[in-house]
Amino acid sequence: MSLYLKQIEQLVALQMIDDEIMQLNTFLKNAPLEMERMEARHLELKDAVAYLKEKIAMIVAQRDQLDRDIEDSGRKVKKSKNKLMMVTNSKEHQAMMREIDNLEKTNRVREEEKISLLEELARQEETLTTTQAELTALQQEITQKKKQINQKLQSAKTRLEALKGLRGEAEQVIPKPILSRYQFIRARLSQPVVVSVGEGICKGCNISIPPQTYNVLQKGEQILSCPNCQRIIFWSEHFSKEEEAEEAEVAAA
Repeated sequence: MSLYLKQIEQLVALQMIDDEIMQLNTFLKNAPLEMERMEARHLELKDAVAYLKEKIAMIVAQRDQLDRDIEDSGRKVKKSKNKLMMVTNSKEHQAMMREIDNLEKTNRVREEEKISLLEELARQEETLTTTQAELTALQQEITQKKKQINQKLQSAKTRLEALKGLRGEAEQVIPKPILSRYQFIRARLSQPVVVSVGEGICKGCNISIPPQTYNVLQKGEQILSCPNCQRIIFWSEHFSKEEEAEEAEVAAA
């Protein structure tokens, strides 16, 4: 393999290493954010459960108070009816009848209010059951996710260290001017920055390169950049021919 092809090969290898490093760094950055979002949702659900329990307790207290009031009014009605049997005065009789009527009307209103409260209580208890189920599921998911993420984080950090070593090795092979050009382009363009050219078309920008540049590129003597997108380019046929030559050597052996 010529020096030119070795340099191109190392640039492609370096690009693959840098791409993986970028992906790992993105994961290392985003993984804690994902956990933060889950923890925030977990806190929201806990607050929701506490609020629902408090609301249910208030409804139950209102229901119990209504039950006491209804029972108390019922006793008064019963007592008034018993006293009514002993009243002989017409005026007192009418007064007691009005009192009984008012008590019974009040109780009917309370009964209707109690029905509404029971319906609301059922709705809130159903919401609480659903929210508690979601909270339990999320707690389990957070536990599993933490374990998975911690394992992935450790693997990512280990892989990152290995890649840094491989990157250092690749940098030693590539001449400094070419390495500087690669780093300059990578910092300013979207990936990839080392691309092949086939049939005169740059795979980075999908635009034809000038015929003179294409002819020079096919000679494989110097590292060139695409005149359109400035990416480092190489002729795709160089590597296919190199692979064919290696296969022929193996067959001959």
